[in-house]
Amino acid sequence: MRRIATVFSWGMRRRAFFATTLLASVFLTACARRETPAAEGLRTQTLLVGNLAEPQDLDPHTATIYTDQNIITALFEGLTAIEEKTSQPVPATAARWETSRDGLTWTFHLRAGARWSNGEPITADDFVQSWRRELSPALAAETAYLLHAVKNAEAFNAGKITDPAALGFAAPDPRTVVITLARPIPYLPALVALPAWFPVNPRVLARFGALTQRGTAWTRPGNLVGNGPFMLEQWTPNARLTVVKNPGYWDAATTHLNRIAFLPIESADVEERNFRAGQLHLTNGLPTTKIPGYREREPAKLRLDPLLSTVFLRFNVAKPPLDQPKVRRALSLAIDREPISRRVLNGARLPAEHFVPPGTGGYTARARVPVDFAAARRLLAEAGFPGGKGLPVFEVQVRNDEFQPRVLEVIQEQWQRELGVRITIAPLEQKTWIQNQQSLAYTIAGASWVGDFVDPITFLDLFTGNSGNNWTGWVHPDYDRLLAAAGGENVQAKRFELLQQAEALLLDQAPIAPIFFGAQTYLIDPAVRGWEPSLLGLHRFQFVRLGN
Repeated sequence: MRRIATVFSWGMRRRAFFATTLLASVFLTACARRETPAAEGLRTQTLLVGNLAEPQDLDPHTATIYTDQNIITALFEGLTAIEEKTSQPVPATAARWETSRDGLTWTFHLRAGARWSNGEPITADDFVQSWRRELSPALAAETAYLLHAVKNAEAFNAGKITDPAALGFAAPDPRTVVITLARPIPYLPALVALPAWFPVNPRVLARFGALTQRGTAWTRPGNLVGNGPFMLEQWTPNARLTVVKNPGYWDAATTHLNRIAFLPIESADVEERNFRAGQLHLTNGLPTTKIPGYREREPAKLRLDPLLSTVFLRFNVAKPPLDQPKVRRALSLAIDREPISRRVLNGARLPAEHFVPPGTGGYTARARVPVDFAAARRLLAEAGFPGGKGLPVFEVQVRNDEFQPRVLEVIQEQWQRELGVRITIAPLEQKTWIQNQQSLAYTIAGASWVGDFVDPITFLDLFTGNSGNNWTGWVHPDYDRLLAAAGGENVQAKRFELLQQAEALLLDQAPIAPIFFGAQTYLIDPAVRGWEPSLLGLHRFQFVRLGN
């Protein structure tokens, strides 16, 4: 019995030992699985970024949306880049440049080590071919107007000139690019840092029929060839887009990250929850209701950065009665912006009574659109709609984000109370919201614009008749004349005076109604280093790193 008891006892102990070992193994495995994606990213140098929306495409010549360009700047690089701290142009694919005394001829010298991600050297002719593509009438790039200061560019873009050799672009040797302008543009080094001026590999695009076509497969993983610090690795629609370090980039030695994952999360609330759960290192935004809590308890994770941007309403002037300036002006005057800033935005955004943000390159608008309900009612009556009688119910399309629907709820109440104007609010995902504005398939739309560089022209150029981003249907010859005159004026005081007159005309004609100026409110993991505030919103990811 004792032996049996001993065997039984040993068997029980052995089973207990194995059970304990198994439980410990399961526990340790569970602990290992608890490593968050953010913690894993710290270990693997993979930055996890909330990007707000699914990209429409990664073609730098057809991209118009900030969230697309945020990714594109990791994959491509222009002659210059914009430094975050100063908002000034710095050498990029071009090591240096100089200009002629009359300011009409600019010469850029490419770096000897600049290569495409497939190993081919980047040549001056690649830039020339790329810019010809951007200006091609067949491509119909919305951002082509950003090249119109080049000799014959506007006429070529309009199809009035068909010979690309007539454009003011030249490549006298493989590493020298010469740009000849129609008029002096002192900010050209900042202009060529924009995606519209990025080079694309013409040989790759030719294989995919993309030289004059949009939406081809050349921008998909395995096909895209860029010249930036990262290469496209994975693109799972509505889930994630991943880029990896480009070992052939001319400055690869300073690129710290191995990977960046861009996550299309449209809801700021979802982004904030994902950040708390260790799913992100950086959010795109933050609900304003969460700012006080983070400010009090976790200030190291909260960022409130300036942003050169304006949020506004777009009016489709092709749709009566919005074809009447008095109706549009009345709607703009009947927006009390201060309660929007205070109640909806928690004081994190400033009310906008003009379009160009204050202090943009030393320029601040004189003209204003103050809240004036009495004047708005008078204008509406003069237009034939006293007390709003006879007006249809306007649909206002907005991006389904944290701000726009709530902002429109305040405006909805103000217009109904003060003017008798009724609206419905239609929240849309970003892709549809943008496409409807581009095709004028809207009546009124919430909109926003981030400056391309620090100069008022980057805002006022939007509404010229030849701007691909003028999604209002509004064209005014006097406005175009003022902008053209400003483009040819070298004396800043005289140039700014012309721009003042142009902005006053814009606000009076009111194809748009400014609401508030922008700022960047977001969350950042303290492990993210080298992430400088950017007035223009775009970052050079090659200088970002994870760790202490």
